Amino acid sequence: MHRSLSNKAALLTPGLLGLSGAVWAQSNAAVEVDAGATAWMLTSTALVLLMIPGLAMFYGGLVRTKNVLGTVMHSFAAMAIIAVTWTVFGYGMSFGPNVLGGWFGWSSHLFMLNGIDDVIMPDYHIPEYVFAMFQGKFAIITPALIAGAFAERVKFRGYCVFIALWGLLVYNPLCHWVWASDGFLFNLGANGVIDFAGGTVVHISSGVSALVAVLLLGARRGHPKLAVRPTNLVVTMLGAGLLWVGWFGFNAGSSVSSGLDTARALTATQVAAAMGALTWMIIEAVHRGKATALGCASGILAGLVAVTPAAGVVQPSGALALGVLASLACYLAIQAKGKLGYDDSLDAFGIHGVGGMTGAIMLTFFIRASWMADAAEKVGGSWTVMQQLGVQIVGVVVAVAYAAVGTLVLVLAVEKTIGFRAAASEEMSGLDTTQHGETAYGMLNAD
Repeated sequence: MHRSLSNKAALLTPGLLGLSGAVWAQSNAAVEVDAGATAWMLTSTALVLLMIPGLAMFYGGLVRTKNVLGTVMHSFAAMAIIAVTWTVFGYGMSFGPNVLGGWFGWSSHLFMLNGIDDVIMPDYHIPEYVFAMFQGKFAIITPALIAGAFAERVKFRGYCVFIALWGLLVYNPLCHWVWASDGFLFNLGANGVIDFAGGTVVHISSGVSALVAVLLLGARRGHPKLAVRPTNLVVTMLGAGLLWVGWFGFNAGSSVSSGLDTARALTATQVAAAMGALTWMIIEAVHRGKATALGCASGILAGLVAVTPAAGVVQPSGALALGVLASLACYLAIQAKGKLGYDDSLDAFGIHGVGGMTGAIMLTFFIRASWMADAAEKVGGSWTVMQQLGVQIVGVVVAVAYAAVGTLVLVLAVEKTIGFRAAASEEMSGLDTTQHGETAYGMLNAD
């Protein structure tokens, strides 16, 4: 995300440089704001935030009527909780200089976003506040994605504590490793792990965490014998549409500019999403005889997830290929879920985990030649596709292992202290009434 395609220097924020406020203000005095880039980044920040109510609609339409509000609240609670923790700790932990051997970053200069009130980032010519808020939206949506896996079976307070801890102890360190200038994955190989907009940081971490959580918490009561039909697939489709629109900010905004890199990322995003949807519809038509609305929505997300790490380094042909590969991989993963016996309610692992890993690894074979040439120049020699593949695999393995272990510890800790899994009576009555004292549809309260 934060390394331009021409291998410019990494971000030069005061936290990363460890400069005093006075020195930084002096060095920053001549930096002018790029109004075009700033306007696009403000728009991108709003687009990524729009994805979170889009996710709420997508997930909310897929659960039973008695759990719609409870599911929607998982996304909206993340908007509140993670926005606060990101402001207080998260930005500093993610983009500050290494502490504790590089486990995460930290700088008192960035605590509560102190010290950046007048800062214009010299590499991008945008206010650092805009960059911090843009990054904060990624931190919000990532734990919200996890919620789809254990929908319809968890206590709201347990969920709130879990995502607060998960954001601080899992997301922030992983973000630091991949995107901060002194993160070890950022500096691995010729040009680091390629994760243009969050395939590793967002989708692999959330997908793997989702799988670990459902394995620990167990299946919904009655699963798989009890049929679970979506409440409203129209709402789900509208949610998928909002996610597609918001993803332009997610990916194209990750260029942190308003220029050629932005156009490349936006184009790759559009192409991969469309190809993912088309591929999924074809697979269903061949395998089941009918293309479903839910399948179309799933294909859209599969394509979007897979192109997320690759949006800045692949051409449209590569984006088409990633859309096909992601739909195939995610479709097979969801089909295997029933045979493996785990209850990932809304396929958070099948789409985000599998799609993220597919994109992070397979992008290697579609990197544009100019990017590889720049990487080779950086190391003063040659840099091959297989060398970059090795770097990508290391990034995936690290993300999978860290997210899995971190989630294991946090789920068990929350369950043993305040409780995470809802009681049988609460689950059978529905989370809307037992956790929130409300119902999604007023007609259910009619006398």
